[in-house]
Amino acid sequence: MKTPKMALCLLLAFTMLLIPLAGCGQSSGGAETSPGGDVTSGDAEAPPADDASGDDALSGDSFSPSDGLDENGFWKGIKALDYVELFNYTGISIPGEAHQISDDQVQSAIDEVLANYQGESTQITDRAVADGDTVNIDYVGSVDGVPFDGGSTDGAGTDVIAGSTNYIDDFLTQIIGHKPGETIDVEVTFPDDYQETSLQGKDAVFVTTINYISETEQPELTDEFVATNFSADYGWTTVAALREGKRAELQKASIEGYVRGYLADTATVSSVPDLLTAYTEKSMMDYYQGYADSYGVGLDEFLSSYVGVASQDELIENNRASNLETATYYLVSQAIAEDMGYSVSEDDMTRFFTEQTGTSDYSSYEEQLGLPYLKQTVLCYTILGYIVENAVLA
Repeated sequence: MKTPKMALCLLLAFTMLLIPLAGCGQSSGGAETSPGGDVTSGDAEAPPADDASGDDALSGDSFSPSDGLDENGFWKGIKALDYVELFNYTGISIPGEAHQISDDQVQSAIDEVLANYQGESTQITDRAVADGDTVNIDYVGSVDGVPFDGGSTDGAGTDVIAGSTNYIDDFLTQIIGHKPGETIDVEVTFPDDYQETSLQGKDAVFVTTINYISETEQPELTDEFVATNFSADYGWTTVAALREGKRAELQKASIEGYVRGYLADTATVSSVPDLLTAYTEKSMMDYYQGYADSYGVGLDEFLSSYVGVASQDELIENNRASNLETATYYLVSQAIAEDMGYSVSEDDMTRFFTEQTGTSDYSSYEEQLGLPYLKQTVLCYTILGYIVENAVLA
């Protein structure tokens, strides 16, 4: 089975730094009300911008990832070096905790990989449920003896992990020790801040039937398995090579994360132009709007039901610090590019997309996101790579 090296969402992460999800709270797990939990710098005055056209591009309600960017992927009308004090970015010291990867971390990464190659699931009915088992159950929930809307699987069955906290209270702990075929009363209390206000703080009983335990055989990790599944895409032909490759991937990701934080937190920045902070906020809202559209609900309803915030203003306020960090990273990255005299070439674009997506043809990305955004993505990726390559491991 071949795994794409980079999905679109990961491609975007280089400049988005991933939309902050710190505001996520409990959700209803879909349209039903189940016992489930989650959906799975300084204050100095900035010098004036050379051109206000960037701000104009963000003045409307609609949003495109290329808004506010020029044809080279730079922020319109903004010279980043006017805001960022130049520093030595060619010898950043990376502390040990940011680049030393433990054997346990490597094994966890390998386990995640092997999970994608598991065989067919077997339904087990002759033993009791143990902590960590995948279990198929049905339930009907009621409060004061009255079933409530969305509190039932309607006989369709649902898979859960015994002992996990994905459901409210200790719901999934109470099924441990019971056998398939048993029907038990699971007693829980809805939290005071549960999204369905009529259930907040209420005691509930879920009449729960344990259907079966699912067991999936995990493949044996051998040199033959590695060579068959990973040699074409990664060049790994032995278990030792797989472990070494995963360790290198984890180390690279950890160092890059440290450098991104370093650039945003350590560089001396007089102020961050409004264009950049507005961009990060609008980008965040566009991200959540996309999810709301996929769920077929309005943005405010989605934020209330699935993210746990009462309004768009609350979401922005909760993520103000994270959005400022992202905007600062944008600004510092451009300042370094200006200092280096670097601009994205066609060769850079071709190399990036070939390495990350397996093809040099990025026309579909350009159509969806715009060339300025793609160039900024490549710019930030290249600058980050340059700094990492010249960093010193302490």
